Amino acid sequence: MKIIYVDLDGVVADFDRGKKEHPLGNITPYIGRPDKLPGVYENLDPVEDSIESVNKLLNHPDFDVYFLSTAPWDNPDAWTHKRLWVVKYFEEKLIRKRLILCHHKHLMIGDYLIDDRRFNGASEFQGKWIHFGSEEYPNWKSVLKYLNIG
Repeated sequence: MKIIYVDLDGVVADFDRGKKEHPLGNITPYIGRPDKLPGVYENLDPVEDSIESVNKLLNHPDFDVYFLSTAPWDNPDAWTHKRLWVVKYFEEKLIRKRLILCHHKHLMIGDYLIDDRRFNGASEFQGKWIHFGSEEYPNWKSVLKYLNIG
């Protein structure tokens, strides 16, 4: 089985929209640090086609899928909110104990990392980094096509 890591923010959960709509987003100390916004991770909307696409991966016999996300150190509620978010949108039997919160993604062993940003070791990942939102992988349809999933 191929191991696939899927980032949350910007890949499955719409962090950009969440930070723009957050009521404290335009006040100090959150300007420039939206990851510190209280509760920002709790109620994010899904990225278009993300839930259906990740479910295809989770149910595919050739893939072992894990969520791999970075939670801000200075926002400890985010760690809990990310777990609650995953359970809200995915069947628990498919994702139970499949959430990894890590600041060093390059240390993970696997075949694919689907991530929208190069930070926290994503661009140094030893497997294939599928740069979500890039010209090559602009959306979930392009990712599934690359992975030969119909």
